[in-house]
Amino acid sequence: MTHSVPGQDELAVGPSESCPGSSPSADGASQEPQTGQSTADEKPSEEEAVDYVFQLPVKLPHEPHQLHIMLSAQEQVQDLRQAIVEVPDAFQYSCFHLEHHGKRINDFVQLCDVPDFGPRSELTLVEDPYTEKDARLHVIRVRELLAVFGDRTDTVFGAMAGISLFNAAMDPAPDAPPLAVNGASEAHAAPTEPHPMQGYDFDAPGSMSHLLPPDPMPAPRVVKALSLSPWNPPPYSFRQRGHLLYLQLTTLEGEQHQITASVAGFFTNRCSNTKFDPLPRLPPRHASAHSLLTLIAQLSPSFAAAFAALQEFNAQKDPLAAFPLTSAIPASPWLVPAPDSPLCTHVSDLTRTQESFLIGGIENAETLRDWNEEFQSTREMPSDTMQARVFRERLTSKLFADYNEAAVRGAILVARNEVPALNPTEDADGQIFVYNNVFLSFGADGAGTFASVGGHEAARVATGKDVAGVRAINQLDVDGLFTPGTVVVDYLGKRIVAQTIVPGIFKQREPGEHQIDYGGVEGRDVVATNAAFVAPFEKMSQGLKVKKHAVWDKDGQRHDLEASVETKGLLGTDGRKYVLDLYRITPLDISWIEQHCDQGMPGAGPHHGHHGHHGATSSRPGYPHRMSVLRPELIDAYYKSKLASFVTTELQRRRSTGDGTDGGTKKNGDTEGVAKTDGAQEPALNLNGAQVGTPTTKGAQEGAPMADEGMTDVGVVDASVAESQDDRMELGQERVDLSGFQFALNPDAFTGQCPQTDEEKTEWAQDEQEVRAAGEYLLATVIPQLIRDLREGDVGFPMDGKALAGLLQRRGINVRYLGLIGQKVVDAGPRLHALIEIAEREMISRAFKHIANRHLQSLPPPFAASCLAHLLNCLLGADLNDRPDAEVDQTVKMLFAEAKIDYPEATPTTLRAEIAMQVSLRFRYELGDDWTSTIKHVPLLREIALKLGLQLGLRDYRFAKTDGAVTPLANGESAAPLTNGHVLGNGKKKKKNGDHGAASPPTNGEIRRATYTFVAEDVINIVPVVKDAAPKSLLADETFEAGRQSFGHGQKEVGQELLLESLSLHEQIYGILHPEVARFYSQLSMLYYQLDDKATAVELARKAVVISERTVGVDSAETILCYLNLGLFEHATGHTHGALHVMRHALEMWKVIYGPHHPDAITTTNNVAVMLQSLKHYHDSRAWFEASLRISDPIFGRHSLHTATLLFQLAQALALDHDSKPAVHRMRDAYTIFLNELGPADKNTKEAETWLEQLTQNAVSIAKHAKDMQARRLRHVLFTPRLLLGSTTRPPLQMPVAVGQAALSPARVALRPAVAVDGRASASGGGSGSGGRSGSGIAPHPSSSSSSSGKMARDSRSIDELIQFIEGGKDAATRATRTTAGGKKRPGRTNPKRRGGMAAAAAAVAPVPTVSSV
Repeated sequence: MTHSVPGQDELAVGPSESCPGSSPSADGASQEPQTGQSTADEKPSEEEAVDYVFQLPVKLPHEPHQLHIMLSAQEQVQDLRQAIVEVPDAFQYSCFHLEHHGKRINDFVQLCDVPDFGPRSELTLVEDPYTEKDARLHVIRVRELLAVFGDRTDTVFGAMAGISLFNAAMDPAPDAPPLAVNGASEAHAAPTEPHPMQGYDFDAPGSMSHLLPPDPMPAPRVVKALSLSPWNPPPYSFRQRGHLLYLQLTTLEGEQHQITASVAGFFTNRCSNTKFDPLPRLPPRHASAHSLLTLIAQLSPSFAAAFAALQEFNAQKDPLAAFPLTSAIPASPWLVPAPDSPLCTHVSDLTRTQESFLIGGIENAETLRDWNEEFQSTREMPSDTMQARVFRERLTSKLFADYNEAAVRGAILVARNEVPALNPTEDADGQIFVYNNVFLSFGADGAGTFASVGGHEAARVATGKDVAGVRAINQLDVDGLFTPGTVVVDYLGKRIVAQTIVPGIFKQREPGEHQIDYGGVEGRDVVATNAAFVAPFEKMSQGLKVKKHAVWDKDGQRHDLEASVETKGLLGTDGRKYVLDLYRITPLDISWIEQHCDQGMPGAGPHHGHHGHHGATSSRPGYPHRMSVLRPELIDAYYKSKLASFVTTELQRRRSTGDGTDGGTKKNGDTEGVAKTDGAQEPALNLNGAQVGTPTTKGAQEGAPMADEGMTDVGVVDASVAESQDDRMELGQERVDLSGFQFALNPDAFTGQCPQTDEEKTEWAQDEQEVRAAGEYLLATVIPQLIRDLREGDVGFPMDGKALAGLLQRRGINVRYLGLIGQKVVDAGPRLHALIEIAEREMISRAFKHIANRHLQSLPPPFAASCLAHLLNCLLGADLNDRPDAEVDQTVKMLFAEAKIDYPEATPTTLRAEIAMQVSLRFRYELGDDWTSTIKHVPLLREIALKLGLQLGLRDYRFAKTDGAVTPLANGESAAPLTNGHVLGNGKKKKKNGDHGAASPPTNGEIRRATYTFVAEDVINIVPVVKDAAPKSLLADETFEAGRQSFGHGQKEVGQELLLESLSLHEQIYGILHPEVARFYSQLSMLYYQLDDKATAVELARKAVVISERTVGVDSAETILCYLNLGLFEHATGHTHGALHVMRHALEMWKVIYGPHHPDAITTTNNVAVMLQSLKHYHDSRAWFEASLRISDPIFGRHSLHTATLLFQLAQALALDHDSKPAVHRMRDAYTIFLNELGPADKNTKEAETWLEQLTQNAVSIAKHAKDMQARRLRHVLFTPRLLLGSTTRPPLQMPVAVGQAALSPARVALRPAVAVDGRASASGGGSGSGGRSGSGIAPHPSSSSSSSGKMARDSRSIDELIQFIEGGKDAATRATRTTAGGKKRPGRTNPKRRGGMAAAAAAVAPVPTVSSV
């Protein structure tokens, strides 16, 4: 990858994002490729392309006349162009070409293909003459460099799309301690220094002010104005002379200049505001230059200094936070500043309206692209070599990003009725549109196709399933099979499908010819077959595990199809074979359909929720549609289960017959039994606990590909294959022939097909039975296993509804089963009460979304904000005003006489009843009568806003009359402080309630805010919710998986090389700013942390945080987990002060999306306590340990091992805080629990007993000493100064072991995940920490261990020595993993990425890495 100064050049063809040091570390990965640098001009082989990196000198026509670019010979010339224009010394260049040995180089070839090019080559930059397009793009670039444009109103992604809070979250204090190596600067920090956690309120609700950055500092001004001149376009006579554009410039000195852009460059002309004379000005006021940037420097004496100040100002920002997003859809925040906030001040900028002309020209024809041809041509590109695959996948990723943006823009215009329909006489739901060569239609049943399965509801679901199906086919990458580009957009209550125009789809066929060439033409009545589609459809079906089967048309004629009858094949006029309508690539969920899709269920009992009432309901309406299908992830899981059963049977048969282990083996790749997974590997830091760089466990195997293509290791299939550990070790060397294993499901089972013969009926019955078994596997195995994993802490606990839905979907569970899960976990333990809360919130928000969409579908856009504010008032603001009335502008309403405006009729009672009905209808779950009194307003508001695409203005929303007086935000200010002591703004211009005599009367919105929670002005914007079909890069994922497996096999050097190669591939294919790159950075940072390269881990984690914020959201669960891991890594490098800033930011975000006291917050709270201890804030750390215990008590119980471990830690913290009496009580409680649960012989019990005796001795000594002191005072005994200096009121603490450094098992091992520390595994999960902490096992000191008689020897060490030992000094011992009371090791409890359940109780005090929930 080319390394240069970061930036984005819009002038380059096929831009690629790059940033300095994009490899893991500046002195590691970025220099490693240079070690293999060739000193000759000979070029290495293609396999060595990754290491072929060198410095290339480039000659410039102006100062500094030369620069050097670091790049690889395998990169394209256009990448080199991009790198050049990003260097500050080359900002002025945009229209140029490169020459080598005097010959021009093609921009679209690789450098290695340039004749005679080598590491010692030198290129020359030659300026080109301008065309009109070049001049327009040059003006755009200069305006961006000078930051002269005002705020750009993004009509697609809304206000502040892609923002990052990283700079504000990372140590905002200007005098923060510098980062130190191994904690040298902070190990002895004074405990009196303030720390970021001061004033933190554990019980306060989340403050929404944390979702926005602080008010920005104004950037230095470089020029006052730069815009197009009113004299544009040039008249014919001057166009013949080479004039392209006319500009007008106002410098900082206030002088106005008229500038002509010509083919030779830019020069000042003689024009004025009233006179047209575009010829060059006469000397001495004449100025000209090839670059507009150079010309401005000539005209303005203060420009150079101002431009340098601007560059310095920009350098203070994180480069990744300033890059424009070009390869992914930016995340749109649901909370944005008020319109008059300094964060989004609307300024006057004439050129803002001219940007369309600058970008697309006067005809705007340059932006029109043949999307379908681009997609299919990219798919046809060769992929036989490594570089060809990289280029193909890179172009595919960029193409999807461009198309998604174009499709979303068109969908928004269609939803707002701004695009004329191609068939205006049709019903509104059946109208179709074409905009920017994108075919758009509504996701509704306009033609009656889905009338028998649910009508509009079924059609809406089918479009979402179709996008998922197209994505699956794109991931399979079947040769010879093509898919249209597909995007689904939800906006203003409408679902719009955007597709590329398939050649021939509108072609009028000859009489008797079908419009479709393969599959169902008119439902199931007419079926078409074509031999040309059999081969590609067969490959597709093998990847999807779809069985070849027969279907029958309305005449009873049999047709053998490779896919579902609903999946259609179309032979385009371009000769390509297209597959359409992929919403039925998996079978129906017949168990759900039979149970819930009938119209009414007489006598059915209720599904009681957490707040549900107990009582029978006579009937319940049927499910809204019959498009309920199984998820592909479930099919994969069921396939693996069947494969494991097959392997077990084969092994039993082999052993019973006495066959050897070689009997069933074949060469790799010779069998067809194992179909590889789609390669879509979830991040290693996921909710399923997959661990990077460690031997895989059952939890880590989800989504992982099989070992070999044709043969499989017995131990890899499933742990249940072997009956014991010894069997698994023995069977790990055996190979099983899988050629006899077959698995495929019939997607048309239970769809009303009518087999004719008995043989066909028998086969069809078998197909239906297999499909039914897959549905039963979901109910009997997958869902119970998920609940068990959540209860036992084998997976991280979801933070919000999106994380919960993602967890379900990765397990193959449809979201419609949320109600069933909520019903099953009611009595599953206190830990899962939080799951019920999240599930109910998700169901309520989804129900509200359906209700709001029904109101918005036919509502004119001007009423959308009023409608949403009224519905939110009915749901969330009823406690403040139980009779809200909607804001309706009667003047505007009269203009829409035919529109259905019924939302003012909604009341809190009717809306809440309808929500309860929708939850019952869609999730088969009964909310309790008091569900409205238990909701958390801010998290629910966030869930609703994200699902509807709302962008709400930041202010102190009142949800009840007890929330305090309301003060509207003016200019970003608020007179009412928010929670946790945070105040919005500086309190200027406060308006008192009822002050109607002010010169500026309050607006209607300000008046309504006194009595309503939401007003129409609070809905700042509505952004689209997008679902796309972009595939993941198989090449990058395969390389990363190979590197991870190399680490698992002990091949560290090979693994590092593969990881660096995967890093380069991710950056090249996706671009830097992409959610997949953020997830890869997060995985890689954890791996480097485990390899004890903590500096690299910090660098990668910081990048992961910024990219995740900008692409998935500043308050998403992924981003919060990235912040938590970054805090751990920062602490490990000694930057504990900054780590605490990061942790506080994550905790504040956590409160917003969930509320206080999340089950997994136990681990994070413990980590904060440890960090405070490392800074010697012992009293504050004690408060955090107590908070962790308060969260744990109601979840695990007072007498659980989790609580005992936390009590043990708290007692140690109390001892450090010199509070001996409570320390004894806490340690006694811990000892009692260990004794009752584990017995007196367990090591945990003995260790707690040792601590209890030592703390008791110390408390007795202190008490006796205090008593003696009091007696002496009563006897008026005078103490000499010598005695005073040598005495102390607290004898030395007699603590033989270090705080948080015992390997408490099983409680400690089960509660704390293991973290690799200095290359070693720590059983209790301690990180390296600050001050040289290198272990986390608590072990009695050899000189003070208890004897068999129970008597304890008095510790002779001083207080300083004891404190050093407690904090993890050189005498601290590191224990290995303990065993449980039963003597068996608990498998899977040392995964460093597990955060929930037993891992969440946080036994050891060392910080624990956090698990990703995606």
